[in-house]
Amino acid sequence: MKFGWLVRFFDRRCLYAGLAGLLWAMAFPLFDLAVLGWMAPALLLVAALAPAGQTTFKAGWMAGLVHCLTTLYWLLWIPVTGLPILGWLLLSAYLALYPAVWCWFCRWLLPAPPAEYTQVHSLAALARWLGSPSLAGRLGWALTGAAAWAALEVLRGWLLTGFPWNWLGASQYRAIPLIQLASVTGVPGISFLMVWCSLSVLGAAVAIIRYPGGRSQWLGDAALPLLCLALVLGWGLRRASQPTHPDRIVRITLVQPSFPQTLIWDEAANTNRFNQLIRLTESALTNHPGLLVWPESSVPSLPRFDPEFTGAAITNLAARHGVWLILGADDAEPHVPPRKLDDYDLFNCSFLFSPAGEMRRAYQKQHLVAFGEYVPLVQWLPFLKWFTPPGMDFVAGRQAVPFRMDSLEAATSVLICFEDVFPGLARRAADTRADFLLNLTNNGWFRESAAQWQHAINALFRAVENGLPLVRCGNNGLTCWVDPQGRLREVFRDSAGTVYGAGFMTIEVPLEPVEPTFYRRHGDWFGWGCAGWSALGLLARRRRVGR
Repeated sequence: MKFGWLVRFFDRRCLYAGLAGLLWAMAFPLFDLAVLGWMAPALLLVAALAPAGQTTFKAGWMAGLVHCLTTLYWLLWIPVTGLPILGWLLLSAYLALYPAVWCWFCRWLLPAPPAEYTQVHSLAALARWLGSPSLAGRLGWALTGAAAWAALEVLRGWLLTGFPWNWLGASQYRAIPLIQLASVTGVPGISFLMVWCSLSVLGAAVAIIRYPGGRSQWLGDAALPLLCLALVLGWGLRRASQPTHPDRIVRITLVQPSFPQTLIWDEAANTNRFNQLIRLTESALTNHPGLLVWPESSVPSLPRFDPEFTGAAITNLAARHGVWLILGADDAEPHVPPRKLDDYDLFNCSFLFSPAGEMRRAYQKQHLVAFGEYVPLVQWLPFLKWFTPPGMDFVAGRQAVPFRMDSLEAATSVLICFEDVFPGLARRAADTRADFLLNLTNNGWFRESAAQWQHAINALFRAVENGLPLVRCGNNGLTCWVDPQGRLREVFRDSAGTVYGAGFMTIEVPLEPVEPTFYRRHGDWFGWGCAGWSALGLLARRRRVGR
């Protein structure tokens, strides 16, 4: 058979694993079936476990691949020839390695399979594989499997510059009492609890099959994680319902121009685009805010180097209305040391303008998008520039910059684009003594897709982790604000009821002095602790096998 190798690779187990990956993907927007997030780890193992470790790894990779291809479909909508499908496939194939490693790890922790276990996929056969007369053994397996999942999430958010997108715990963004746990452990703590419960229920099902007459067998598996879940929910409900005592309210107008990405790249359209933004803003300022915000890439030129066009217009707008203005635009600085004449570094920036029209501060984006804002390894592989959008050759900034607005008695720190999905960056931004976090983003790359919703629900946890409001201003969504408990308080919608159109929204954000959360003080202690726990579990299993 010409494609016999393909049939052998994508066997029946891979088919089941792919289905599990699809159900896992449906836990995230736009399906938002959060309950599937609790079921996904167990379903994944039921589909992937096999006598051979390489078979388990392959099935886990297939589940991860289907999950990523489904949730990241919006990468195909980037208006660049060649890049979307290649990036979609390569990124999905890479991210799929993490669930593959997790499935292999969970299989490695189990006792050796019975000799009669072959390729049967029934739960009864799985019970012969998983079943252990030792309750402590099953509990240890479930806990270590949950720790491995949390560890791999933290690793994925750090390795190769990181991609902390759609961690399992993020699927529970609507469960406000549950997500308060992020203020202590970060999102990996929520993922840990979900995986622990999922594997414990699987262990209970196995116990029922193997020991149908012993109720205590399955109660023992489920009791401890369910008790912990109940305690977390009770604590989270209390935390989320505590009364607030704001001492200031900042009135902010967020402008969402909804420019198509192809228009942003069209230099001939710069004047019309900027004039359209000014007209929209003039209408928005009838609400008399204290702070006006434009999104990332809203200004078509470099304001500091274009005083006659955008520079003067921005200065006059702020001064005429007596409003603080924060906007997203590019900026340039001479390269140090200079490599050639007129050698400049280009930055993706946000700027703060005072009510007098003076530019007060500038923040340079620290975490750039590979192949969107810079080309990795381009010094050695120059052909990679062909896969990058035109003019995208930015340099990364080095630090968070506080934007202090004296007359408003408020300070913010800006996160640009998908910087608000990185917990570490948000922690550093919060440590500038910010009263609220502000995200400027341009999701016009992905048209009207799930990208805007996924971005917002991943960013939402930065508010919980740091105990600060998060305000988001997007080019075509999601323009919104999130309170310190992670509730989406107000979301901009256009006249058609969608989040993607042009318009503006004025919000009133209450500010109060707060103590830094445990997570803000200590960071990803839980996730890296889980990594150490998983390593010890692997070593202990290896010692048992070696005896």
